Amino acid sequence: MNDKLIIYQVFTRLFGSDLGVNLPWGDKAVNGCGTMADFDSTALRNIRALGFTHIWYTGIIEHATQTDNSAYGIARDHKAIVKGKAGSAYAIKDYYDVDPDIATSVPARMREFEQLVKRTHKAGLKLILDFVPNHVARQYHSDVCPEEVSDLGSDDDTTKHFSPQNNFYYFPGETFHTNFDLQQGENEPYFEQPARATGNDVFSAYAQQGDWYETIKLNYGVDYTAGRVEHFDTVPSTWTKMVHILNFWASKGVDAFRCDMAEMVPVAFWGWAIPQVKKEHPGVQFIAEIYGPDAYRSYLTQGHFDYLYDKVGLYDTLRAVTCGNANAESITSCWQALDDIRPHMLSFLENHDEQRIASDFFAGHGSRGRAPMLVAATFSRGPVMVYFGQTLGERGMDAEGFSGRDGRTTIFDYWTVDAVSRWRNGGKFDGRRLTPEESELQQFYSRLLHLCTEEAAVSLGDFYDLMYVNPISDRFNPHRQYAYLRRFGDEVLLCVANFDDADADVSVNIPQHVFDLYSLRPNKRIKATELLSGDTCTISFSPDKPAAVRVPANSGVVLKVKLRSKA
Repeated sequence: MNDKLIIYQVFTRLFGSDLGVNLPWGDKAVNGCGTMADFDSTALRNIRALGFTHIWYTGIIEHATQTDNSAYGIARDHKAIVKGKAGSAYAIKDYYDVDPDIATSVPARMREFEQLVKRTHKAGLKLILDFVPNHVARQYHSDVCPEEVSDLGSDDDTTKHFSPQNNFYYFPGETFHTNFDLQQGENEPYFEQPARATGNDVFSAYAQQGDWYETIKLNYGVDYTAGRVEHFDTVPSTWTKMVHILNFWASKGVDAFRCDMAEMVPVAFWGWAIPQVKKEHPGVQFIAEIYGPDAYRSYLTQGHFDYLYDKVGLYDTLRAVTCGNANAESITSCWQALDDIRPHMLSFLENHDEQRIASDFFAGHGSRGRAPMLVAATFSRGPVMVYFGQTLGERGMDAEGFSGRDGRTTIFDYWTVDAVSRWRNGGKFDGRRLTPEESELQQFYSRLLHLCTEEAAVSLGDFYDLMYVNPISDRFNPHRQYAYLRRFGDEVLLCVANFDDADADVSVNIPQHVFDLYSLRPNKRIKATELLSGDTCTISFSPDKPAAVRVPANSGVVLKVKLRSKA
């Protein structure tokens, strides 16, 4: 069964934002805001047609914002503890509610989400939702919390810094303070006493501007100030409340959860929670944002995660190779380090945290992402993820407000994303407002993503690294080219990525071991189909004669051959 996930991550409020005003620090009334309704059947059909199997709607759950929604019974957030006019989607204000910004009718926002789930599934896509377990907004309060659960912090003993049954960490007698103005134009400064620990593990009453000062850390029964002593004998209150939240959203039809900063939450919680959710909702999957390779295997085996971010490894290496700061042959170490868990590693080149490939801070042009994307997508059976606008070469070079000109698309501000807006073209998706270069790049991505699910050699097959038999020569440069095979049955794909700015005529050695290992017959003259272009050619696929391949600049080839078995 083909179960390779091809994920389209989209920042929900930005996707349908088409006003194009883009006033830095502009509010919602000026800059506009997209809604869930923008993901209509046409939009979802076009996303599915690009080759995606899953869509991760980032920013669905209600979070803190500077927009005043008090007319709808939603308490207003103090501006001093909200980053940007729109606020961060990772400062959750109510785990049980939908963000009002992305609704066409605020009172009907949950019903609109339920309709979005139905449209998504009808389009043949599965839906991924963020679960942010480590921290919440400083003014967290659920005004729609189900009767059977008490709100976070409502039963806490605030006279204690730590209690296993508290949801937050407190500093009794101390007031929360920072190194910046806590008034920010409000009538009164923000006041919090007792102060609570800040989300990025700041265990004091003081937070700096570079901290996640808009959030408070959740307590999973770990006493950090006493040397990370764990108190799990009695199930901590936070564990029970988080499982209820997960089941709440799974009951809405959510197919998978992308778990934010999963390693900042003890693996014991995941090992307790995930099996419960999966028992209640079979088939639901869990993806961990995780950056510590030493913890990978424990979060898979003990924590029961299905997939983990491959950031510290493949992403960092591909970025370095693309920018000329590492040799292509260094990619080999990525699979060698994680070979036993490779199918569980999620590959990507962009997401909401990372800089755009086309930005001045990364590669400078979207076309230079083709070679690394080829590797990221076809390297293994594991999932691959693309960020909205990436297929069009969106540059992310705007200075939107709280998010400065940093090569990222803002997650804090109201904004129109230029390339995405032109692709949408008012909901027509006819491509007439795209440049030829943007259309060509999107066609490349679509062909690449489709072959990931249509070719069993990629989604189900074996991986074989060819770099050890292709040292530097006048016909192969391991500093700028990377070659490998994917194989399923008698079908073999020869993949060559070229990270150089010039076309390359290369000769790729294929060792006898390949034919012995897979019981295949070599062939010195065999027809091959190049899957990214559809062109056909004749190559050698034999240990006696290298395969001669022409590889475009900053791109790659995927040559498919069908060999006979030795049996």
